[in-house]
Amino acid sequence: MSHATVVVSGTKIAEEIGTSRSEVWRLIQQLRGLGVDVAGHPATGYQLRAVPDLLLPEMLGPSLKRTIFGITKQIHHYYKIGSTNSEAMRSAAEGAPEGSVFLAEEQLAGRGRGAHTWHSVRSVGIYCSVILRPVMPPSDALIFSLAAALVVRAAVMEIAPQLRVDLKWPNDLLLSGKKFCGILTEMNAEATRVRYLVVGIGINVNQVKFPAELREIATSLRIETGTEWSRVELCAALLKSLDREYRSLVEDTGAREAILRRFEESSSSVRGGKVSIEVGTEENGGLAGVTEGLDERGFLRVRTADGLRTVLSGTVRIDGA
Repeated sequence: MSHATVVVSGTKIAEEIGTSRSEVWRLIQQLRGLGVDVAGHPATGYQLRAVPDLLLPEMLGPSLKRTIFGITKQIHHYYKIGSTNSEAMRSAAEGAPEGSVFLAEEQLAGRGRGAHTWHSVRSVGIYCSVILRPVMPPSDALIFSLAAALVVRAAVMEIAPQLRVDLKWPNDLLLSGKKFCGILTEMNAEATRVRYLVVGIGINVNQVKFPAELREIATSLRIETGTEWSRVELCAALLKSLDREYRSLVEDTGAREAILRRFEESSSSVRGGKVSIEVGTEENGGLAGVTEGLDERGFLRVRTADGLRTVLSGTVRIDGA
């Protein structure tokens, strides 16, 4: 990358990294397999045709200075992993610091809420998890999922202000009524305080197609705009936006109310929307009605035939969508 326009011989690369010509050739083939556009041949040398759109610490670090994610060694990149959230939770339990970021080009076991999986094709989406250690009771954790949705919305609209990003409680972002982003917040807590939170964000960026079972409900930024996006640029915007939102939340006593208000304003379905709620418990199973906004903790209020109910968890289906 330091000499992207220069043809560098395999012999010189081998000398610089202390290996053989044949090993350089093998590594070049591996890079090509990961989507890096390298021109050339072992007899003449190699040249990087384009800066790779890989979510590497060296690519993101310069944009994240003065944020809690700005220490490059705390940005962990994987070409392939089971789940970034699982790795972040494991690392947090072992003492990884706040601001640690876990990014993957491909997830083999990407997770959503409940038993849902997240379709994680190699190097076309953003699969990102961060560790936060806020001083707060566990009952306040929902606010972080709502804030993360606002963070993604702000990052996307910073790059493409023409998009109409809709929020669906508690953790989905939609374009044209289809999901392009999901958020999974997990925590480890004592009775009165959070030990650590992991906020996982999955964004469909450059997908051009989806499996048959997802085509009617999923979309991507590329499908919606017709153009290819820089994942590095979007990921940097995402982490900078998350830094601003998180600092405000832990430092400003009025931030919580502002998040609830902004979430309602950014959602077409949180107030006055006809919805049905799928919940696996007897308590809330089969709810249907019209939404009446969020309560002071961020839970969804629904006016049903039996009166006003507060939904603590569940899958929201927007009627008619």
